[in-house]
Amino acid sequence: MAQHPSSVSDCMHRNPLTIHPDASLVEAIETIVENRLTGLTVIDDDGKVRGVISELDCLRGVLASIYNDGDPERARVEDVMTREVNSCSVQDSIVEVAQSMLDTRQRRRPVMEGDRLVGQVSSRNILWALMEHSRQRYFSQKR
Repeated sequence: MAQHPSSVSDCMHRNPLTIHPDASLVEAIETIVENRLTGLTVIDDDGKVRGVISELDCLRGVLASIYNDGDPERARVEDVMTREVNSCSVQDSIVEVAQSMLDTRQRRRPVMEGDRLVGQVSSRNILWALMEHSRQRYFSQKR
């Protein structure tokens, strides 16, 4: 029987798209929409994770600009990003990460080794891994 994915390293994206805190909100929105993502990890010039920006952060930023008679084109990623980062490591259990995502209502996590970004895992990645595990168990019991 094939081994089922059990850790984040089994289902994460290894080269995630990122964005700089000084980038425009419009650039973040374009990157998220064009790549069909739920958000991006925000990294500085030294490669350090400074936050995350989600679809909802972007929506909040655009609405705040409109409500305040501002121009969404002038908003920066750092103005709307979430600074408190919930991350995980490559060896974390996908079940534990899935539960944490549900608890915090966040759909993606930067994957860190120390202070270095090594990947990203989304709820979709974990959902796939859990379904594959369920299928393998089901078919092995049928034999």
